[in-house]
Amino acid sequence: MRLLLDTNIIIPLQDSYVVLKGSLQNFIRLSGKGGHQLIYHPASRADIERDRDVNRRNRTLSRLEQYERLEGVPDCPWNTDETEPNDACDNEILYALQCNAAHALITEDKGIHAKAREHGLSDRVYNIQTAEDWLRRLHEPMEVHLPNIEDVQLHTLSPELNGEFFNSLRDDYPGFNDWFGNKAQEGRHAWICRDDQGSLGALCIYAEQVDQKITDSGDVLSGRALKICTFKVGESVRGRKIGELFLKAAFRYATENQCQHIFIHGNEKKQHYLALLLEDFGFTGHSGNYGGDTVWIKKHPVSVPNDNVDAKAFVRLYYPHYRQDEKVSKYLVPILPDYHDVLFPDYFSQRSAQLRLFESPQRHVGNAIKLAYLCGSQTKSIVPGDILLFYRSRDEKAVTTIGVVDDFSVSADPAEISAQVSRRTVYSFEQIKEMAENEVKVILFRMIKHLQSPVPFKELKERGILSGSAQSIVKIDESKYRSFLDAARV
Repeated sequence: MRLLLDTNIIIPLQDSYVVLKGSLQNFIRLSGKGGHQLIYHPASRADIERDRDVNRRNRTLSRLEQYERLEGVPDCPWNTDETEPNDACDNEILYALQCNAAHALITEDKGIHAKAREHGLSDRVYNIQTAEDWLRRLHEPMEVHLPNIEDVQLHTLSPELNGEFFNSLRDDYPGFNDWFGNKAQEGRHAWICRDDQGSLGALCIYAEQVDQKITDSGDVLSGRALKICTFKVGESVRGRKIGELFLKAAFRYATENQCQHIFIHGNEKKQHYLALLLEDFGFTGHSGNYGGDTVWIKKHPVSVPNDNVDAKAFVRLYYPHYRQDEKVSKYLVPILPDYHDVLFPDYFSQRSAQLRLFESPQRHVGNAIKLAYLCGSQTKSIVPGDILLFYRSRDEKAVTTIGVVDDFSVSADPAEISAQVSRRTVYSFEQIKEMAENEVKVILFRMIKHLQSPVPFKELKERGILSGSAQSIVKIDESKYRSFLDAARV
């Protein structure tokens, strides 16, 4: 793959006086291990030449040529005579990505991340931590562990309150320790994740509220709502999709307790990546604020809402609700047990246990809601919003899981496939290269739920949903889908 490096990545790499962060060091190591090409845009050179630190500027320029210079990219049409030089540089680099001059852009610049979202490029723009995690999962997949989360009473964390994990919270919110103590006394709960050394790695404090005031101006959310009071994912567990895991817990809690909204206060500037995560799952910023913080709210209706937005937008806005009317196509997707275990590690066979989100430390919990599935099926008609019924073959021989398509594409280019599935991949680069010897169907989807009553092959056949063993993706019509829902008791 070709990875385009922004100026703020190149300068610390080339400045011998700067101690590289571990994630940046590992990113460079993994790039070499995977044979990926690191390139820079000519605009970055111009940006470096504006560096007022003459010694650093000269050191960087003298070493810049070890990377390949990107050539032949058209001038950026977003720039005008009034565009500031720094903004013009950012635009040139981002426009090169839009022109497919590289598979991905690596940058720590929050402004570029925001612009990428405006231009529909956010899935191809990474900070160092997410890029390092992507390459690590591609080239060292055995080193990635999907940790559990625990539901704990807040007071059990009091011995750790003065530790390093809470420093940023104390800095951002004066009086945080007193607030924490008060909430602990009230018996409040939190979801937590611990890192490989057993230290606190991530925290999500939550509480159920009724008719809660959410802004300084007195705006109220009517009815029951789930309040996420504190949300932090620390350095030691970043890249493991803990944020999605916390949201999965929040959605499930809100569903089981009939909370009609989920909301969170946060500093949008300091918590940029949290804002992007929330918005990707249907949270919207409220016009008011609370103590200077943004208020993000997600509608979480008890019943499926009557909204005519397209099926892809619907599942983003109202997850875990999804459109399943006759305008939405349905597909039965066979999946081998090994891949099922990797994609859905939080699925427990009904032979051994009922489905639970929280389990003993010996079990791993599936972190992601957004996943990717690769296959060689002949199907090419799948579109975003379509429903996927995952059929676990060979051992269980039953439909176990429902998903909704985010995107569908066809490719035989391993680098292109790796870039497409980067934020969701459970496949190593070697597996992708092996599959790409033939045309690969790339299905990006959101996991909706596992069935409490998986539908076995025998019943699928008796109802005419399947006529024989499932060997490839099968489109099922509306009457068969309704029969399936009846069998699954959904």
